[in-house]
Amino acid sequence: MKLLLGRKNRKALLLFLFVITISCKKEIKKENIKVVETSRVDYLPFYDEESFTPNWLVPGSDEEKKFHKIPDFKLINQLGDTISQNTFDGKIYITDFFFTTCPGICPKMTGNMFKIQEEFKNDNDVLLLSHSVMPSTDSVSVLKAYAKTYGVIDNKWHLVTGDKTEIYNLGRDYYFVENDLGEPKAIDDFLHTENFLLIDKNKHIRGIYNGLNRASMAQLIIDIKSLLLES
Repeated sequence: MKLLLGRKNRKALLLFLFVITISCKKEIKKENIKVVETSRVDYLPFYDEESFTPNWLVPGSDEEKKFHKIPDFKLINQLGDTISQNTFDGKIYITDFFFTTCPGICPKMTGNMFKIQEEFKNDNDVLLLSHSVMPSTDSVSVLKAYAKTYGVIDNKWHLVTGDKTEIYNLGRDYYFVENDLGEPKAIDDFLHTENFLLIDKNKHIRGIYNGLNRASMAQLIIDIKSLLLES
């Protein structure tokens, strides 16, 4: 009788430990999900060169104020309006490089940019900027038709054309949007990349994301929300 009770007790103890273990695993899993859904750090890093090595600066510090910024520019959007850094004063913006006749990655990139637009459609502090890398063919009228096809909200999402040299210099020398580290590029070398860049209200680069990757796009949304709290 004592042996039988011992076995029953052991079984009960094993069952109890199994339930506790499963519960702990569930709690750990829940905690991991919470971490993913919030910002990874107190402040997003700052970037100033093509390797995208993070610089951990304190926003508002003297070091931050002297850090790399996107310079002024003058381009034309789908409405025929002049777009410059004044357009983005006090705004966070997400930027990419595309062309309207691209049969490969651009439609998916544009679709993901549309999702960003919809996520922050009612937030006036968030804008979008897409540069055409074929400005000779992507005229204002072509961009306007493209904007209509993809549901672009005018003055929320700017599709821009203009001087090719200016666009390519911005992409390569200031946004560091390409991944070809150390390879010299000429104006005749086509600029084509799937990367999205996150720019803060002070024109600093605060993140780079794969515009074709669902997880990367989810992280971009999280980081935009984090940046809004910082600003």
